[in-house]
Amino acid sequence: MAIKTCIFDAYGTLFDVSAAAREAAAEPGNETLAETWPALAADWRRKQLEYTWLRAVTGEHTDFWTVTQDGLDWALDAQGLGGQAELRERLLALYWELSAYPEVPDMLARLKAEGFSTAILSNGSPDMLDGAVSSAGIGELLDDVLSVESVGIFKPAPQVYELVTKRFDCARDEVLFVSSNGWDASAAAGYGFFTAWVNRAGDPMERLGHPPHEMLTDLAPIPDIAKGI
Repeated sequence: MAIKTCIFDAYGTLFDVSAAAREAAAEPGNETLAETWPALAADWRRKQLEYTWLRAVTGEHTDFWTVTQDGLDWALDAQGLGGQAELRERLLALYWELSAYPEVPDMLARLKAEGFSTAILSNGSPDMLDGAVSSAGIGELLDDVLSVESVGIFKPAPQVYELVTKRFDCARDEVLFVSSNGWDASAAAGYGFFTAWVNRAGDPMERLGHPPHEMLTDLAPIPDIAKGI
């Protein structure tokens, strides 16, 4: 069946999750981040994801803002920056204003012009996602923003992907799902979506049994992929 709906993960896919640490490092007074911000950003993202998986497995769900703060606290400790309250608060403030990757607005506009429905499906809490969408100025290019908070469990639980088929009243094979996380793209493929993995870092393929159908280095080709399926 032809693709009707294009769904995007948010953090790392549409929004640059390294931007908060990178921007903080460039501000006066944060010279300690000049050399360590890439490691801090990587640790922060890794622990943020790990905490979502562990909470899903144990059934101890909490909102994404909590795991984002917990991940940052771990990352700050790992870089010897624990206890710097002002730096912590600045990094968290910047996370609410993450920039979109440069190709995102034009890519979404092309999809809308071609008649596709577009939406975000994210672990993010609704208020976090609203802040990111507003900061990036892409709200008018999205038909909806779907959060796992409505089902109370993080990805890759199948009930998260089911939010898409219920919201858009579509079959699984009518959905193109796009994520920068290989595990997310793999889980969505296993669910029955056509998936594209935006592998910006050039990582190896995940060994999870359901490889994504497309692998890209950025989002620019998505409209052509959606039309060509």
